[in-house]
Amino acid sequence: MEGLFHEDLAALSDLDEQSLLESLSQRFKQDRIYTYIGDILVAINPFKYLPLYVKEVSERYKYHEKSKLPPHIFAVADRAYQSMMGRLATGPRNQCIVISGESGAGKTESTKLLLRQIMELCRANSQLEQQILQVNPLLEAFGNAQTVMNDNSSRFGKYIQLRFHNSSVKGAKINEYLLEKSRVVHQDEGERNFHIFYCMLAGISPDDKDMYGLLDPTQYRYLNGRYGSEDIVRKWGEKYSEVCNAMDMVGFQEQEKVDMMTILAGILSLGNIMFEPTETDVLRVTGKSMGWLKATAGQFGVQEEELLRSLTCTLSVTRGEAIRRLHNQQQAEDARDSIAKVAYGRVFGWIVSKVNELLAPNVDFDIELNEIGILDIFGFENFAVNRFEQLCINLANEQLQYFFNHHIFLMEQNEYKEEGIEWETISFKDNKPILDLILTKPIGILSLLDEQSAFPQASDRDFVDKLNSKFKSSPHYEVVRSRSPLFTVVHYAGKVQYNGGGFLEMNRDTIPASIRDLFINSVTPLLSVLFAATISRTGTLMPRKAKVMQKADDNFNSTRKQSVGAQFKHSLAVLMEKMFVASPHFVRCIKPNGNKLPDQVDNKRVMDQLRYNGLLETIRIRRDGFSWRPSFKEFAQRYNILLIKPDLPLTKESCLSILNTTDIHGWKCGSSRLFFKYWHQEELSRLLERLGTAALVIQKNYLSLRYRRKYLSLLLEVSRQRQAQREREEELEEENKRPVSPPVPLPRRKKPQPRPRSIMPTAAHLAPVPRPRNKQFEATPFDNLEVHSELAELMGQVGGEERARERSKKRMDNIRWFKETQARKVVRNGAFPCWFHGMITRRQAEDLMTDKPVGCFLIRVGQSREGYTLTYKGANRCRHYMIEMQSNGKYVILGEDKAHPSLPDLVQHHSRVGIKPFNELLTTSCGQTCDHNTDYEDLKGPDHLAVVDRRSTMSGEEEGESSPDQVHLEFQRLFLPPGQNPDLEAQRSPVLRRISDRRHRAEGGGEALGGKLRDGERGRAWRDEGERDRRSRPFPRLYPSIRLAMREIQQHFSDVQEQSPAVSHSTSKPSWRRTDS
Repeated sequence: MEGLFHEDLAALSDLDEQSLLESLSQRFKQDRIYTYIGDILVAINPFKYLPLYVKEVSERYKYHEKSKLPPHIFAVADRAYQSMMGRLATGPRNQCIVISGESGAGKTESTKLLLRQIMELCRANSQLEQQILQVNPLLEAFGNAQTVMNDNSSRFGKYIQLRFHNSSVKGAKINEYLLEKSRVVHQDEGERNFHIFYCMLAGISPDDKDMYGLLDPTQYRYLNGRYGSEDIVRKWGEKYSEVCNAMDMVGFQEQEKVDMMTILAGILSLGNIMFEPTETDVLRVTGKSMGWLKATAGQFGVQEEELLRSLTCTLSVTRGEAIRRLHNQQQAEDARDSIAKVAYGRVFGWIVSKVNELLAPNVDFDIELNEIGILDIFGFENFAVNRFEQLCINLANEQLQYFFNHHIFLMEQNEYKEEGIEWETISFKDNKPILDLILTKPIGILSLLDEQSAFPQASDRDFVDKLNSKFKSSPHYEVVRSRSPLFTVVHYAGKVQYNGGGFLEMNRDTIPASIRDLFINSVTPLLSVLFAATISRTGTLMPRKAKVMQKADDNFNSTRKQSVGAQFKHSLAVLMEKMFVASPHFVRCIKPNGNKLPDQVDNKRVMDQLRYNGLLETIRIRRDGFSWRPSFKEFAQRYNILLIKPDLPLTKESCLSILNTTDIHGWKCGSSRLFFKYWHQEELSRLLERLGTAALVIQKNYLSLRYRRKYLSLLLEVSRQRQAQREREEELEEENKRPVSPPVPLPRRKKPQPRPRSIMPTAAHLAPVPRPRNKQFEATPFDNLEVHSELAELMGQVGGEERARERSKKRMDNIRWFKETQARKVVRNGAFPCWFHGMITRRQAEDLMTDKPVGCFLIRVGQSREGYTLTYKGANRCRHYMIEMQSNGKYVILGEDKAHPSLPDLVQHHSRVGIKPFNELLTTSCGQTCDHNTDYEDLKGPDHLAVVDRRSTMSGEEEGESSPDQVHLEFQRLFLPPGQNPDLEAQRSPVLRRISDRRHRAEGGGEALGGKLRDGERGRAWRDEGERDRRSRPFPRLYPSIRLAMREIQQHFSDVQEQSPAVSHSTSKPSWRRTDS
């Protein structure tokens, strides 16, 4: 069939639905999942791995011509980047890439591929590219979940703004939209909670589970008692490692990570709190839930009694009088679930806010940045039960479809009429009436929802009845006769029936003031920040630094007056405003079947997507229309160089003159602008590139001639100096050869030293002598050129003394930085590792590697920056990798995607995993040339390496001490978490401190607490790194309460298993539980 394998569907001669469907199906069966419609990309989800994204493919699509390579998602990234740089038909301008399609069509994967390719295109000597790439797995873990339609469905929308200066990325910003918070407390059949809960339970070590207060996953009600198979659990564990690494790479602090995981554990514990009425109608927590209440209070950092009070009653102040209203069981459960949803939503908002803070552009405000935006938003959804979130999600898709229609059809065809271009109008399905139905004020669906939400006594049934009365005559609304509050909206993609139950409560999204005050005063800093934060008009979390503020109530109430629907509507308006001022690129994702199976095409499902996306009309307008329509001024400014005439007027005549010099055909001229086909941009860009290449050749030859002349004059000057030197040496030799008079006895004096043959008056007149960079390489002429002041002026060099002072100052600063911040992290067992070297130069490092085998390496301290450099002996040459220390104290090799807590961990990791891009493994460490004269002597402090055998020193002192008290040790293990801060231990009572001293010496080799030696010892003992990390790591603030609660829960489950179910929960508690007071 003609056009069956066309890569561009706009070239099909027979244009109908059947030919379009067969072309896409045949290409899909041959694993050609990408197809063009002019400049629009159609992508079909293959549901399997395809070798289309390897490094070699990525390189081919850099700066390529569209017609020479098959369609690909990388080509969209390249076109957007080149357009942003102004290298294509238009000048530099902001770009946006819009990825649309139903849930499960592959939008999230397309977003990741686009990001990866754009970072490859702008790759510079910076770690920022890797940090931006790590944002996706982080947000994916917290914002994605399994649904019946998609195993990795985005339950929020995001717009990623990449900021560029010249050709390199300078920062990024994430805008998030409408997280589906209700999923935290409820999932339908066949669905799961957010990925992070399963990853956390699968990936956290047993010790950390004890620290956070996590038990068996099947015990948590918010997870529906379901977990997964061993294979799935293993994948979740790997995903958790990726999430932790992503947080390290982006720059999250360890204490922030611990607080965040503790809050997530508290959300899971909160869901297990159940209530029961008493004889006085006052609710109480059931006996089996008491442990969960204590655990939740400890994990949230609040008092147990205050948390229970906020769940079971509401406190309001009327005319200065406090009134307490007791909750019934349903209200208490709603309050519990409301806390879980709000807490998770604010944790997610804080992550986005933190990412934006860490990735903000570090440039001056007066520097103009260009931008590429990537929109990855939830796809169109139609479930068995559709709620408030589905209405908002489908509203967003309606808005994107309108943007597509406006840009492709409406705006383009209006310009044809205004400019007098002959055109047969192409009809399209306009969804503007559907948007008006939902968004119009004051009678749109969202406006009526806000109106009903303002009445405390209004019900969901009242809301649906009002919709039925207002819109019963609308062709896009259908009334549903049912006892349940149901209504139907006819969307552009089909009819969707919504269940109005819970609409009002979800739209209000309020929490009682008592709960907010409780969490603002939490001892967990992160939770306090989250609930003291304000919410912007678009629903964005804006954390504040202060913990408690006088005007917190007023700010909170003023922001909460805006409903969720109003926030989402405003955020969509802001998003559309950004997209309308940028040049769009469209990626239309297609889902081939509903079973998520590879190599299967459901023709009916694909055809439905082609129809409601309007792809048939899109093909027609791309084939017959003119997608690029520059004004005369824009075109003349951009392409006047093709005429090679200066001061060309920016008029219609100039544009026609330019076009007449080319072989481009098929364009049209209007009254104020030109009209081009989509392929004309590439043809004109090719002409500019040809001139640019010619200009480069001219520049190359001119610069070559200029610098050759300069080089020859320099050689002439060096030759003149050498000639003068030889003449002076000859004069000295002539003097020595002259006959002397007979010797006259003189007083004896010290015998003079023999004079060398070549004595220079000063070092300033020393001629440059070529020598090799190191012993491995061929000599490089004048590599170590040292010239006198006149040559320095010729070469444009700064004075040597000034440079020497600057280098000396920088060196001293780096030495101070190392001693103050790095020494304790590098030292092992009182000494530097064998691979560690001091502030040696690049050449010295290469000289040390001369006779070493391939794979030998060393790490040296940077001379001009605060950081390290890893020197590696390769097969043909030495390579030097920069090691950056991030703001959170992690170490990263520049360009790598893995952060490490210390340099030894970095070395250990890359002894197993090769360093990119050559996959070089660290095999042999390069030691010092002489053990008595090391190159890191100047990095030692006055008390450095005071190695003391604590076990032998303190053995005599330990003989007189009694054996440890088991009761005190039990309290010690119970209340001190793994990772206890030594400074906190120093404040303990002397008895407990002595007990702690003995235990730590027994476990860690007799090292003193806090790193301090006894009075009679001068130096500081450098502890083992693993033990030091274990003691200094952060931990939850109320760890003792969490651990007590976990023991109580475990004891309860043990009692239930041992005793019959008829036994009452009022049995006597173990005596150790009294320690909770």
